[in-house]
Amino acid sequence: MVEDTSPGVHDTLIAARDRYRYELLGCTELHDNCTDNLFAAMAELGLTPPEVPCPLNLHMNIPVKGDVQVDFCAPVSEPGDYVTLRAEMDCVVVLSACPQDMVPVNGVSQTPTEAHFRIVS
Repeated sequence: MVEDTSPGVHDTLIAARDRYRYELLGCTELHDNCTDNLFAAMAELGLTPPEVPCPLNLHMNIPVKGDVQVDFCAPVSEPGDYVTLRAEMDCVVVLSACPQDMVPVNGVSQTPTEAHFRIVS
């Protein structure tokens, strides 16, 4: 990360959500999720990830409370905040706009929003 115009609150604790996580939250139907998004994006390239890597959850506000409890809070970033990432080697990057709408990680309205990216060489 070479630039961050947000307050710098990002998450590396929470794994990419999958259908099982949504089931634990009470969802009884198929719900879009970052794990399925990863596999779909990789399949378009003819690739299959050997496992789901730990994500960098940009702009997600997941504070640790006490010794072991985490909380799912609204982001502290504002519209227009951005990060710039620089790849030091060839890599595949998968970006998923978080489809979470059951806890407020996408804001108090719990409404997922678009994510935009630009590749600069």
